[in-house]
Amino acid sequence: MFFLPGMLISIITFPGVVVHEMAHQLFCRLCRVSVLDVCYFRFGNPSGYVIHETPKNPAHHLLIGIGPFLVNSTLGAIIAAPGIVPVVQFETGGIVHYFLVWLGVSIAMHAFPSTGDAKSIWKATMSRECPALLRVAAVPLVVLIYVGAIGSVFWLDLIYGIGVAMLIPQLIVSAFA
Repeated sequence: MFFLPGMLISIITFPGVVVHEMAHQLFCRLCRVSVLDVCYFRFGNPSGYVIHETPKNPAHHLLIGIGPFLVNSTLGAIIAAPGIVPVVQFETGGIVHYFLVWLGVSIAMHAFPSTGDAKSIWKATMSRECPALLRVAAVPLVVLIYVGAIGSVFWLDLIYGIGVAMLIPQLIVSAFA
């Protein structure tokens, strides 16, 4: 494998960064948490961000934190599906099909929440007012977020993006074929 700086990856896969931040914002809105500032994409670190008020409900912390995982994974698979089928199943495909595959992979590979999201989830769910069941659910999620962050050094985010964009549509096609 070869090394590419994170900024270059963010530029190449900018749609995923934008959708990631939009997902955070969407879950803020759904949880009625005020959004104070949003940057969907920028040339810097982080590539995007959503600053919001502190949710009063620990479950809202969890939802806002994992929102991008749910949205980016789903949207990545849906967008890539029309491109993957002709390219992989029939070994044909035009520029539009390859564009959809790139777009789907770009979106899906930015599904992992950040370590900042993990810290926020951890802090909220380890508070005294958090129900025990929510704590039990949050611990493995926080661990997975950190594994994803460490794994991104080994291209885990790209592998995940390709897996979501290619495997899910192929499984759906196989189920109906």
